[in-house]
Amino acid sequence: MSLLKVRREGEGPVFVWLHGFTQTSRSAARFRTILAETRELWTLDLPGHGQSATVHASLDECADLVAEVLDGPCDLGGYSFGGRVALHVALRHPALIARLVLLSATRGIADEALRADRRRQDEALANRIEVIGTEAFLDEWLAQPLFADLPVDPIERDSRSRDPHGLAESLRRCGTGTQDWLGQRLGSVRAPTLTVAGELDHKFREEATAIASAVHVGVTDVIANVGHAAHLEQPETTAFSFNRFLV
Repeated sequence: MSLLKVRREGEGPVFVWLHGFTQTSRSAARFRTILAETRELWTLDLPGHGQSATVHASLDECADLVAEVLDGPCDLGGYSFGGRVALHVALRHPALIARLVLLSATRGIADEALRADRRRQDEALANRIEVIGTEAFLDEWLAQPLFADLPVDPIERDSRSRDPHGLAESLRRCGTGTQDWLGQRLGSVRAPTLTVAGELDHKFREEATAIASAVHVGVTDVIANVGHAAHLEQPETTAFSFNRFLV
């Protein structure tokens, strides 16, 4: 039995959705509602977040915990941190993945020196979360240019994870600097893969194209006029992109 509890809504083919850093299974309510109109949507709190705040795991361990939730081959997707976890599930447990959807995901950092620098940055950020607390940290986190165009949404803000130590441990164990460079391994991903990025999120647009080109069968979709969190900025358009791929 997995340590991760599953939240289910809707009816139809199962689609498992993994949230981003600081989010929970309750995040992206409008986006989830649209997806649940045509499928059974499973969401869960990843380690360090929500009800799984006391679960501490590396990316590989996160992938194994998610795999324990899956009931046979199904469609899997994730956003940002959740997208990186989903990619690790596809690499470690390929028989469980029918189709893969990655929103604002990355292959990691190829240069070892840059990767080590990112680990140092994430450690400093983890320490800051534990010092200033979650509310102040969320103010700083969401003020980044990456999220400049997010609509003001008190419900979405309320859905964010609130345990500072859990978030800190997520950064220490699952931050991008901890991730092995996946560039040479992506050819082993056999599941048809959709990579999605916001038009204004130039770095992750490049990552989306690169991932789709590297996997066995990949296609990229760019959501116009949005940044990193396309499913929060344009939930209808992003969900339509997913549904078109998952028919």
